[in-house]
Amino acid sequence: MLSEAGYRFITGTPATHARVNARPGNRRARCVEDVFGWSRPFGKDTLPSALVDLMYKAEIIEGDGENYRSLVRLSSLGDLLLFHSAFPTVDADAVFFGPDTYRFASALRQHLRAAATPPRGRVVDIGTGTGAGALFMGANFPGWTVFAGDINERALNLARVNQTLNQIGNVRVCRSNLLDGVDGPVDLIVSNPPYMLDPAGRSYRNGGGTLGQGLSIAVIDAAIDRLAPGGSLFLYTGSAMVDRQDGLLAAAAQRLKQSGLRWTYRELDPDVFGEELESDAYAGVDRIAVIALSAFKPG
Repeated sequence: MLSEAGYRFITGTPATHARVNARPGNRRARCVEDVFGWSRPFGKDTLPSALVDLMYKAEIIEGDGENYRSLVRLSSLGDLLLFHSAFPTVDADAVFFGPDTYRFASALRQHLRAAATPPRGRVVDIGTGTGAGALFMGANFPGWTVFAGDINERALNLARVNQTLNQIGNVRVCRSNLLDGVDGPVDLIVSNPPYMLDPAGRSYRNGGGTLGQGLSIAVIDAAIDRLAPGGSLFLYTGSAMVDRQDGLLAAAAQRLKQSGLRWTYRELDPDVFGEELESDAYAGVDRIAVIALSAFKPG
């Protein structure tokens, strides 16, 4: 119903979301984008009754008869529409979508242009979340079999909904910790893992290890073991810089130099989440950078 009506919404940062919603006149929803994009409370006459009925059937609405709220948001990524958790994403199993998702998709396009992408192949999106990466690849490469793996049940449920919404048939949503839910060699591994230290322990944000790098290093190790000849890894993540040193780069270089893979590593954004530097977890950190790592196995 929403896609047929031409719904589109570009999602900003949580800070932007809070600031815009705090403006006078933005306390309550006046249109469908306010409900599903801005997560604003709405009255019973704001949406068509048929849409409200569908929300009840899908169990994505809460309210008291006068004030209602959608439990999900709906965002645009190119031609895709993707459901994710409503604002604010405070739950431990919340499923996040935001500016990192757009940067991830843009950098993934560049990787695919550089890689020798076969007409058919087995692809895994590790930590798929909303399914954004998997669905993007499935839509653009119909000959591929794309596995969308995650350990977060809420993420898996939303990824399945998003697959149905976007009608992409070559994506298989599966429970998978790294690559343990997918058998055999893999032609392409992509991942946009969490890369922060999050005291709240939210799965979409907490990367673990040293300053949030734990999952990113685990993805590299998994790819080294499972890439097929001619295959490639694309990792979009972040790294905390301490005394001008990039700990993730050092850890990645140690592993990849011994693997025989050809690889590149570059900063996409030198300074994100600056507010985190005020926390105890990031005392001594100079900055947090977004990076893209591409690795290629000889054919």
